[in-house]
Amino acid sequence: MEIILAAFIIFLSSTIQGITSFGFSLVALPLLGMLLPLKIVVPMLVLYSLVLNVIILYHIRSHVKLKQIVVLVIFGIIGTPFGTHLLKVTNENTLKIVIGILVTLSALINLYGYKVKVKNEKLSYIPVGFVSGIMNGSVSLGGPPLVLFLRNQEVEKQTFRANLTSYFLILNIFTIPTYFVGGLITSEVISYSSYVLPGLVLGAFVGVKLGNKFDEELFRRLTLGLIIVTGILSIITGIRK
Repeated sequence: MEIILAAFIIFLSSTIQGITSFGFSLVALPLLGMLLPLKIVVPMLVLYSLVLNVIILYHIRSHVKLKQIVVLVIFGIIGTPFGTHLLKVTNENTLKIVIGILVTLSALINLYGYKVKVKNEKLSYIPVGFVSGIMNGSVSLGGPPLVLFLRNQEVEKQTFRANLTSYFLILNIFTIPTYFVGGLITSEVISYSSYVLPGLVLGAFVGVKLGNKFDEELFRRLTLGLIIVTGILSIITGIRK
């Protein structure tokens, strides 16, 4: 039953990722966190994210604008080892609660139309990328800072999806070795990952097919609503354990 539930969660999460180009870990982390320890869930999601982003990027590669995300990628990579260290030394329930609160409040502010005027967009990529890297390394939730920033800048939907996917693909390539070095990718992680891999692949293809059918406003509300829901779930799971 645990494997069946995990496979369904992975399918649902990868479908959402295929539609929005983020949200895989946002959905999967709090739900899988109810079944398994974070030290198994997070490395598993990082491995899955690499596969998922390769599949999605292949279908939307023509919309990638790498020049727009170079600075984000550099500082995301720099932040990742700090996040990996946090995962090893910090109480996982504390991480869930703090990140859930920050993510939920940020998304609510963005949903109700409050925007920050950014005078120097490229300079702003430095803290956004660094925080995203820390969150990606610690709990595989690097998406919210970047998504909220790109939403604030009103990036066009297809460019948003393609750049976000490219960013996380590159970040995952650098994150996985830090997990190996830190001893976080174990035989147990690999076993669980292999059991539910079909759900990941199927969900990715379903999501990509659905992704082109959403209009801009619906897409915006879906992404922000998803962040809010999973932020709240993260808080709840952190409090309950």
